Amino acid sequence: MKQLIFTTLMYLFLSQSVAQSRIPYQIDTIRKVEDFKLKNVDGRWVSLRNFPKAKGFILIFTCNHCPFAKLYPPRFNQLNAKYKALGVPLVAISSTDTNTYEEDGYHEMIKKAKSENFNFPYLFDGLQAVAKSFKAQKTPHAFVIWKENGIWMVKYEGAIDDNGAEPGKVENPFVAQAVDELLKGKKVSIPSTKSIGCQIYFRGEEGKGGME
Repeated sequence: MKQLIFTTLMYLFLSQSVAQSRIPYQIDTIRKVEDFKLKNVDGRWVSLRNFPKAKGFILIFTCNHCPFAKLYPPRFNQLNAKYKALGVPLVAISSTDTNTYEEDGYHEMIKKAKSENFNFPYLFDGLQAVAKSFKAQKTPHAFVIWKENGIWMVKYEGAIDDNGAEPGKVENPFVAQAVDELLKGKKVSIPSTKSIGCQIYFRGEEGKGGME
């Protein structure tokens, strides 16, 4: 019975999220990005400086525990496989409160990366500092950043696409579209959408993360 209720709630949530992600969402995306240094699941420390030839990055704040975030790892691998070769690697960052969600701890991240054959860095933001600097809100929450005159600038932020539940029915691949436009020297036509998933709550905030 509990499983049936959970499945029904998930269906309703995902159906609503598809509709919400298609709604234009106006935010100030044109802003500077400061470099950061976080520990990868392979034990190495990673920063933007480690990719000197990168034209841009797909940065995705995600986690292990969120049901919505669990739908996307295969698409993360696909995005990285396609765009890393074009100078736009994908980097995933986990910034949730591990005091609340033990499943998001560093050692669990290592297991997740191995079990799902991640082909991209999966970084641990234990102090939540990077998520705060980006003002990341949900898991997943995607950012496309681009180098302009030696400065990293946010060019897109929000949802990865418009259908978390059914990849084959995606109509608007927001992240891929933004990267394609930037690679062609064009302005991003949809610079922001509403990210859908589990709320990132920072330590000291009241309540626990739910999905919306």
